[in-house]
Amino acid sequence: MRTEAGAGGHDLRHHGDAEVRDDGAALVDLAVNVRADTPPAWLREEIAGSLALLAAYPDGRAARAAVAARHGVPVERVLLTAGAAEAFVLLARALKVRRPVVVHPQFTEPEAALRDAGHAVDRVLLRAEDGFRLRPGSVPEDADLVVIGNPTNPTSVLHPAESITELARPGRTLVVDEAFMDAVPGEREALAGRTDVPGLVVLRSLTKTWGLAGLRIGYVLGPPDVIAELERAQPLWPVSTPALAAAEACVAPRALAEAGHAAHRIAADRAHLVAGLRDFAGRGVRVVEPAEGPFVLVRIPGAAGVRHRLREAGYAVRRGDTFPGLGEDWVRVAVRDRGTVSGFLRALSAVLP
Repeated sequence: MRTEAGAGGHDLRHHGDAEVRDDGAALVDLAVNVRADTPPAWLREEIAGSLALLAAYPDGRAARAAVAARHGVPVERVLLTAGAAEAFVLLARALKVRRPVVVHPQFTEPEAALRDAGHAVDRVLLRAEDGFRLRPGSVPEDADLVVIGNPTNPTSVLHPAESITELARPGRTLVVDEAFMDAVPGEREALAGRTDVPGLVVLRSLTKTWGLAGLRIGYVLGPPDVIAELERAQPLWPVSTPALAAAEACVAPRALAEAGHAAHRIAADRAHLVAGLRDFAGRGVRVVEPAEGPFVLVRIPGAAGVRHRLREAGYAVRRGDTFPGLGEDWVRVAVRDRGTVSGFLRALSAVLP
């Protein structure tokens, strides 16, 4: 691991949806980490039912209480946001920090938001040779804001909760992005709901598991004083009535049970994908293991050319070189159903050098 300062020339605003826009719209989407075949019919009905309330201003109290109950915390520790991305912007603008540190490779929006807010950001780069595992001692002691994902996008590494909590310090805000934690069976290593870790702020997204990227809904869990600061930085009525209805529905017992079943299906489909990718080891393909998220990170020699040939074969994958700590030989591949994965593996076999 090493610490790095400066933007480093990475396109921090590039995200997977760029791979399937315009001429990529007809491709099989392995670039975006939203669960396929979502939102389910029952959730669409819940959202549609909220449309009758559009004449009134949004009232988030019921949804906020539902999220608080889901995690067993007081409502004062919950803030609803227009997706996790808004939460990163609020943290960057509202918190007064001197030395923010982002642990990479990870989702680039936290660093982009911090830089847009005028902060000089340091990076701690996890190494491929270490399996992109966290060593808590690599984070500078004087960092007063630390951001890490778990499970991490794009590496699919699930860090032990104990390792992450070692980063907590008095006077430090520790931000853990758990946008993909509900895709982990049993939500192992989750910190959401913990109130015993000083300065802990956990972000959750409801857009990935439930297919609500176009609706924008997520939430923050943290100390009441931090939540109050973030809320003051929000505009009025930041979360729409349909998004509030979705939030309430997605933390209900029925939804949690469905998400739990989906997590086990994702794990099985991921195992099929990883096993297929291992078969290409003799052609230079390497998968980061163990993978625990709904995507895998893969190193492929000449990945830029391989991505182009995959597009010609009808498949879009996420380029990896926009993530600090990765280079041009990396791609991220979303987990899909067994049939889709098998088709992708056949296409990959045909286009590999």
